[in-house]
Amino acid sequence: MRPRRLLAAALAALPLLLAHPAHADTAPRPHEYVALGDSWSADVTPVGIRTDQAPSGCAQSSWNYPRQVAAALKVTTFRDATCGGATSANVRAAQDVTYVKGLLDGVNKPQISRVTKTTDLVTFGFGGNDIGLAGAAAGCFNLLPSLHLLPGSNPPPPFGGDCRSGWVSPDGTDLMAQRIARAEPTLVRAIEDVRAAAAPGARVLVVDYLAGVPVDHGCYPYVQAHDGDLMWLGQKLRELNTMLRAAAKKAGAGFVDTYSGSVGHDVCRAPGTKWVEGFVPLSADPPGLAVPLHPNRLGAGHQARSVLNALRK
Repeated sequence: MRPRRLLAAALAALPLLLAHPAHADTAPRPHEYVALGDSWSADVTPVGIRTDQAPSGCAQSSWNYPRQVAAALKVTTFRDATCGGATSANVRAAQDVTYVKGLLDGVNKPQISRVTKTTDLVTFGFGGNDIGLAGAAAGCFNLLPSLHLLPGSNPPPPFGGDCRSGWVSPDGTDLMAQRIARAEPTLVRAIEDVRAAAAPGARVLVVDYLAGVPVDHGCYPYVQAHDGDLMWLGQKLRELNTMLRAAAKKAGAGFVDTYSGSVGHDVCRAPGTKWVEGFVPLSADPPGLAVPLHPNRLGAGHQARSVLNALRK
């Protein structure tokens, strides 16, 4: 073909190329999205709680990542079952979330009840409460870890002693690591249940946990915990995410990695940089009261972007 004809053919094809730029952009958009998960999916808040999707006791925030994803995708139907304190058992079992009658209360019906045979997108964010990681982290709060260094002194947290020794025996046996391993089959079954309840071919995405705690340093007194305890928590969080990736694969689901892209935005960082709050229940994003050791609005934004990026693959 002559050069002039080649140029004419290329120009004629240009509109078609622009109309179909890439597979990710031409993939069918989901129309019915259901979000399942715990407090890190609800992006729980103590103020400005939304109750249009779940009881007030679930403490869903108006900026949580499911709402951001639903808005970005412009789905026709959106149901958010995420709830603070939920475990994977609450996929099938109702959860009583009555803490303060008339203020934080209600019963969140089984989360899977929001999934129908026309649901074509589900995000699944469980695991932390299955292994009791939140309770373990709260037990590491320590106002005066330096007291642990005094000769003959080993007072318990929050005035001196470390929390890690309660989980790791002298021979190196790590009880939290054992919990993580034991939780995998339970999570696989829960994911399989969700896949069976959704539409054939639905995208079911397991969403992991942000890199909210560093694995290689602490930052006392900015975060009130032994540096070693904080690093141990960070290591357990990473192990939990590794297990979640394996569970997703075994259950035939997709996986959303929010961890890798959030390294460097942990609790030790300054406001505006950290995506997870520390023990002090205050946040700059948004300004006001916060739930300790949970994602702030910046973290929720990263979770949403991670889900949307996974859908493009």
